[in-house]
Amino acid sequence: MRVGLVAPASPPHEPEGVRYGIEVLQSFGFEVVEGAHLWARDQYLAGSDRQRADDVNRMFTRSDIDAVFCLRGGYGSSRILPFLDYEAIRENPKVITGFSDISALVLAIHTLTGLVTFHGPVAEQGFSEYTLAEFKKVMMEPVAPVSVAAPPPFERSEGQVERKNRLTRFVGGKARGRLMGGNLSLLTHLMGTPYEPDFQGRILFLEDIDEAPYRVDRMLTQLWLTGKLQQVAGVVLGKFSRSDDDGNSFSLEEVFEQRFFPMGVPTLRGLMIGHVSDRASLPLGIEAELDVDAGTLTLLEPAVL
Repeated sequence: MRVGLVAPASPPHEPEGVRYGIEVLQSFGFEVVEGAHLWARDQYLAGSDRQRADDVNRMFTRSDIDAVFCLRGGYGSSRILPFLDYEAIRENPKVITGFSDISALVLAIHTLTGLVTFHGPVAEQGFSEYTLAEFKKVMMEPVAPVSVAAPPPFERSEGQVERKNRLTRFVGGKARGRLMGGNLSLLTHLMGTPYEPDFQGRILFLEDIDEAPYRVDRMLTQLWLTGKLQQVAGVVLGKFSRSDDDGNSFSLEEVFEQRFFPMGVPTLRGLMIGHVSDRASLPLGIEAELDVDAGTLTLLEPAVL
């Protein structure tokens, strides 16, 4: 299998990060084709906007490329959105995966082409045992129905219960709909643009990092004020890593409760989505079922044919 490797956002801190990402993909037995500007660097961007967009466009139009991996996130994906050839991408469907800042890219491609895109691994961060298993069952050996993003097993014993990966059930019940979501900051950033995704009837999944509760509140409130948040069928809240506050703050749990409880749609927090070493792969556009009471998210159809 031949895969393309591109850097649509920031470069790694050192060039060795590119070599590492290539070797990670080669460990799967993939033949890796480097984007023409994979090694470029322009301050905090991995090359100019045109260069980064051209690499994405070329990977989609090349008939010998089976999938497109992003090297890393950082910042910059939204800058290239006007330069992508969405018609060519639509006519040459293939897997594209990434998360964090890459949310802007996979959301825009999904929105403007209707293709299934993936909130999933980037090459530079490697794969934990959990991340590898989730990646395989969604993208490499797809089956359906299949449960995704469940917390890793924890052996409960006397005096020992799960602390790190707990599930919080804000609103119980079940919901069905097509998956849509990603990094909250990037999703909010797309509102009011041609790349704004469709919220109607979707199961919305969200994650973020380094955002204090008041900033998460602000972004959720923006989605609520637009009326888009109220259109979803259900909500899955993944990991909001390093969400420290100054001691005079609502907790994240209180923020989520204030925003989602009045909506009355099934809402679950704690699945393995986001900036954590054990990370799920979620396909945008695939029909899924959220069962809050059972604490499960199930893909009802295969993401890759």
